[in-house]
Amino acid sequence: MPLSRIQSTSMTSNLVAILFFSTIIAISSAQTSTPIDRIGVNYGKLGNNLPTPFHSIELIKSMKASMVKLYDADPETLKLLVGTDLQVSIMVRNEEIIALAANETLANQWVHDNVFAYYPTTMIRYIMVGNEVYSNHNIEQWDSLVLAMQHIRNTLHAHDIHNIKVGTPLAMDILGSTFPPSNGTFRIDTLTTIVPLLQFLNRTGSYFFLDVYPYFPWSSNPDTIDLNFTLFKGNITYVDPTSNLTYTNLLDQMLDSVYFAMSKLGFSNIPIFIAETGWPNQGDLDQPGSNEYNAATYNRNLIKKIVTNPPIGTPARPGTIIPTFLFSLFNENLKDGPKTERYWGLLKPDGSPVYPIDLTGNRTDFGPLKEPTNNNGYKGKLWCVVDKMANITQLGPALRNTCGLLNGTCELALGPGKHCYEPVSVVSHASYAFSAYWAKFRNCGEPCYFGGLASLTTRNPSHGTCHFPSVLL
Repeated sequence: MPLSRIQSTSMTSNLVAILFFSTIIAISSAQTSTPIDRIGVNYGKLGNNLPTPFHSIELIKSMKASMVKLYDADPETLKLLVGTDLQVSIMVRNEEIIALAANETLANQWVHDNVFAYYPTTMIRYIMVGNEVYSNHNIEQWDSLVLAMQHIRNTLHAHDIHNIKVGTPLAMDILGSTFPPSNGTFRIDTLTTIVPLLQFLNRTGSYFFLDVYPYFPWSSNPDTIDLNFTLFKGNITYVDPTSNLTYTNLLDQMLDSVYFAMSKLGFSNIPIFIAETGWPNQGDLDQPGSNEYNAATYNRNLIKKIVTNPPIGTPARPGTIIPTFLFSLFNENLKDGPKTERYWGLLKPDGSPVYPIDLTGNRTDFGPLKEPTNNNGYKGKLWCVVDKMANITQLGPALRNTCGLLNGTCELALGPGKHCYEPVSVVSHASYAFSAYWAKFRNCGEPCYFGGLASLTTRNPSHGTCHFPSVLL
């Protein structure tokens, strides 16, 4: 999700936005919170080697997190949270949104089954309706989102429950322009539904829940965006040419682009709640900066920023409290996509820390970290081949599926008598197909993964007259 550098909007629009911001300081100063109430963790379960929910909740409590966000409303986990001091966020799955919007009785039952069955002894405080709904193109879900949220809130209020916020976490791709921050605007295709969403959040006193990852724009533009600026380090500053606001880190730029976007639509008082943020502790060869040093640095400095009293806020919202869920509790080995997807955790699957971290922000001396070696990224050729730990029985179907997407490439290279036919091995043929597919579609976002069957290598698998397709970085 790299920062967009789309042509600036008119000076008039930006000056209006700045006038909106001038009213925020008084509002922000009225907010109260203790630092410990501001940091939570996202508890994902996409792994086959993770601790039990019981052990996981014990780990979360031992880390002194104040909040936990679930990606479902799992009964076992919600029962285990009974009597704890953890504020809990539960989630309506994307595929449930349309039905809950169409049938208020069904929405009422959802709340009874997933909230009233545990509340108040489980401190449910947030209901997330969907997850990054606008990152897909299911227009019916977009159109149904606010009504589903309203139905859920109606049930809560009918039972005199007023301390649970209803919202929906959105990714940064909700914006059509993010740079400079004062140019922040929502995507044109979302406007007919984003305005009713903002009206709901404003009317109900809820948050704009935002998934925001400075890693992505930096790793897409490492020669343009300074890494220290991304990690809250150094003395680098950027002055927005329209607002004249001074920025010392990339996160503030990204947050303020959303604040500006909301203000341009007339919503200057909706606070942001960071629903996800973090940094990957490992990654593929073509994913620079994914290492433990940067992950620890980003998360530690982020926590320090969030828990500081009085609150720091952002340049456009000084003094504003920004509650934050770190992503994520564990490295999750069943997540699809590039390698970084499986390495955002604060903890390893055995429950040990990936690196020392203090969610309260009190600890500052953590000791030295191993210096990173991949901040500049790999330079050279890469091939996508069968991983040495791949399940061989899965290679045949994967080979047929991949070749079916390559429009004759496999037949020209792997058919009998062709230059890559020998050796006649499913591993060799799959490696060729994986490399050909990845080389063709990498720029479209396709990772070298193939359901865990493939990985990148710097070793050229070509032989004789058989030349494997590659990508030059």
